[in-house]
Amino acid sequence: MTATGAPKPKAVQVAEALREDIRSMKPGERLPSQRELVDRFGFASQTIQNGLAALRAEGLIISAGNLGNFVSDGSTSDDDVRDDITELRSQIQTLTDRVAALESRLAPSGA
Repeated sequence: MTATGAPKPKAVQVAEALREDIRSMKPGERLPSQRELVDRFGFASQTIQNGLAALRAEGLIISAGNLGNFVSDGSTSDDDVRDDITELRSQIQTLTDRVAALESRLAPSGA
């Protein structure tokens, strides 16, 4: 439970702003890239991914892997599970890369 007037989580802010953008977009239209969204909002890429994931869960957008995210036409696809798996793999790879970068910074320096 959050206090009235408490700031919304950043991923929720991203999802709300993009939901507003989607209202004026046509089905099949491409959303800005993740890099563009990071620049627009000033949030970490994981936060942007979480906001996009919320919109995917609502069926407002679909992910086409490296091609980007697109406004959904509202229909469901037999490829939804395949798309979900592709998205999960992408997120796992991103997290794996982040962990490796963090671990390399924490490597013992001669200790």
